[in-house]
Amino acid sequence: MHLLKEPIKIKNVTLKNRLVMPPMATANAEAGAVTRELEDYYDEKSKGGHIGLIILEHSYISREGMAGPRQISISRESDVAGLTRIAEVIHKNGTKAIAQINHAGSAADPSVTGLPAVGPSAVANMSQAGIPGVVPREMTAAEIEAVVEKFAAAAARTKEAGFDGVEIHSAHFYLLNQFYSPLSNRRADAYGGSVKGRIKIHLEVIRAVRKAVGDDYLIALRLGACDYAPGGSTIEDAVYAARSFDAAGVDLLDISGGLCRYTRPQDTAPGYFGDASEAVKNAVRTPVILTGGVTDAASCEKLLEEKKADLIGVGRAILKDSGWAARQLDN
Repeated sequence: MHLLKEPIKIKNVTLKNRLVMPPMATANAEAGAVTRELEDYYDEKSKGGHIGLIILEHSYISREGMAGPRQISISRESDVAGLTRIAEVIHKNGTKAIAQINHAGSAADPSVTGLPAVGPSAVANMSQAGIPGVVPREMTAAEIEAVVEKFAAAAARTKEAGFDGVEIHSAHFYLLNQFYSPLSNRRADAYGGSVKGRIKIHLEVIRAVRKAVGDDYLIALRLGACDYAPGGSTIEDAVYAARSFDAAGVDLLDISGGLCRYTRPQDTAPGYFGDASEAVKNAVRTPVILTGGVTDAASCEKLLEEKKADLIGVGRAILKDSGWAARQLDN
């Protein structure tokens, strides 16, 4: 396991190895607040410090962007204390931690948020995250500006809470990914049309986040690179977007799915988003994470050897078995 165990420095953060626990929603928050159950969960997953990086499950930046009733909030200053406890417990165990910030867009449930769902266009969410019968209202330019500011404020809270970095969520058909995908973005203004227009909001978020956290803080972006669906986003779109994000100052790119979310039914081989991550890796200087269907260290090593990515995310195997990393890395 030579490559998997190799350290890597990203920005001013040194990871002890290339193993990443990607964000996975636990639905264990209470009214947005961190619970003891969540603290214990992240303590258990990081125990022993075998995982190089843990990316926290997605936290909502504003109430209308909630993806579920028991999701973690990062929308209020009062949320910082609970998030600090999670960062501290992960660090205590010898692992680095990044917090992920998100807005659900058309995947938000108005019966949970008490607010109308919004999105780039009035198109119902086509993914499994969508709520049947919910058609979002198309966001105005002023609302887009407000969401950009909320991403920046949330990113500042991750820094205040002591995380090693922040990940902007643009995957799994949530709001930023909805702007990126031509299936859900049918706007006729500067935020629509070609991929250049569809990532305008991303570049605004990146700039605002960088201003909020400063030059030395690690900024990652999770990209639902390809919809793997007719008329959807393509790997070519992902390469263009990745180059733009790299130029804008993103320090780490985390590749996953778009409309298909975190699975790819037509391909279940380990690293099934590897076609997209390899194309992105070949196009940018920024380190790349690949997640999807990896259940053993040998597969991690193979994907690294094949230069599909610089880091490998292992989700469900670690979710099911907290001792997975210790056993696999000791072999």
